Amino acid sequence: MFRLAFLALALALAASASAFVAPSSSRTRVSPLRVANGWQPDESKFAWGLPGSIDPVPEFDPLNFAKDASLGQMKRYREAEVTHGRVAMLSVVGFLVAESFHPLFGGQIIGPAIYHLTEVRKITPEFFELLAVSIGIVETSRAQIGWIPPPERKGGEFLRDNYYPGDIGFDPLGLKPSDPEEFAAMQTKELQNGRLAMLASMGFILQELTNQKGILENLFA
Repeated sequence: MFRLAFLALALALAASASAFVAPSSSRTRVSPLRVANGWQPDESKFAWGLPGSIDPVPEFDPLNFAKDASLGQMKRYREAEVTHGRVAMLSVVGFLVAESFHPLFGGQIIGPAIYHLTEVRKITPEFFELLAVSIGIVETSRAQIGWIPPPERKGGEFLRDNYYPGDIGFDPLGLKPSDPEEFAAMQTKELQNGRLAMLASMGFILQELTNQKGILENLFA
């Protein structure tokens, strides 16, 4: 069952090349002043010209999220997609690693990963408070970089004009390309991995809820 589910997730990714974006419409080009990472928003292009559309299903947007979307809306959609994709990639790694190695909390946290936080709370109740504070600090920093302060916001514009969705300046390994085309290619790869991770993490959760076994245990049993 698990092998079939895992294969289905991989095939689903191939068929969902660019989630959360819609078919292009004939609109006019926006101000050339809004340029970030070599991306110049263009209403006449698919998803305002943002990267992420690849074969075999280019411009994939069955729910028309971006149809007639304003630039601000499109940037928020992409910001949400990139952020959720990054969290999902960490989640997938967490599932596979945490169920195989147990160096923290005295090695007492074992079994399916979906129950690990519950077990952590039993051993270290204050962990959740520390986790909430840490998340709050990270999200506040992200908001200060890309989001317009509420008193200054007008209408439906939430993100700064010069902010590229997802680019919060965190690049400790210096992997971000300076060339616009290379950056667009890397952004597409990140989006594709994030989309697969969102599907995979959902599959992991459902699989463990179904038979109460860890992912690797399901895979190699």
